[in-house]
Amino acid sequence: MATTTTIPIVFSIGGDPVKLGFVASLNRPGGNVTGVSFLSNELEEKQLNFLKELVPRVEVIGLLVNPNNPNTENTRQHALDAGRKLGLQVHTLNAGSELDFGKAFETIASHKIGALLIYIDPVFIRGREKIAALAARYAIPAIYGLRELSYGANLKDTYRQQGVYVGRVLRGAKPGDLPVLQPTKFEFVVNLKTAKALGLEFHPQLLATADEVIE
Repeated sequence: MATTTTIPIVFSIGGDPVKLGFVASLNRPGGNVTGVSFLSNELEEKQLNFLKELVPRVEVIGLLVNPNNPNTENTRQHALDAGRKLGLQVHTLNAGSELDFGKAFETIASHKIGALLIYIDPVFIRGREKIAALAARYAIPAIYGLRELSYGANLKDTYRQQGVYVGRVLRGAKPGDLPVLQPTKFEFVVNLKTAKALGLEFHPQLLATADEVIE
């Protein structure tokens, strides 16, 4: 966007493209930019609610974010607001690189945090195996924003929507006239194997809502 105002740009993004300054509005982006938003911020209340159902006695939930991500403050505020609605305290944990993962989990242990919400970020996607291993070591229930790990938008469908827009632009459509799309498919994946290792039990009604159960 800083380089060109004429070459079409079709994005996929987890944050709010209006607040981040990418588009003028979702319905009428304007300019040379449009795309798809994962709605990751708007999903936080649902994710926190899942954690509360899984660990009913939890009072403090950790929110793992990358402080270098421009959407972090918006994410944190959404999580705090969602936590208040559910009667939960949300404690922010920062990790700007994989080297910070260990310290973040040490903080979880020292602050007696009962569950963990991990925000979508490239650092966490690359380091998801390390995060999963640390969550198991510290016996902390966690929910993630991607299908590979828990609850969120179906990324294959999101990227398909992005590809459809690229096709429309190549056929002559103007990005500024194409509304920013939002996910239409969401997935809830439950890992029973991990839950059993942590001594947790899923309520049958919660399991019934899962799109996939890993046993």
